[in-house]
Amino acid sequence: MKHNIIEINEEYIRLDNLLKFSGIVATGGEAKLIVQSGQVLVNGEVCTMRGKKMRDGDKAQYGDKIAEVAVI
Repeated sequence: MKHNIIEINEEYIRLDNLLKFSGIVATGGEAKLIVQSGQVLVNGEVCTMRGKKMRDGDKAQYGDKIAEVAVI
């Protein structure tokens, strides 16, 4: 599995932006499609809300790729 830690200096990052910034998807449109079709797990559970607020320690998984949020 590929595990990326994405450091942010805000309280949270939206799920679609996390997927884009981590390189899991190339575009926001692609993020929207995979999230809304139920292909993304957030902390181990299916999430279909692309605007979900991802906070420190939260993990998003798509296939064998994981992005974890770290607030700095």
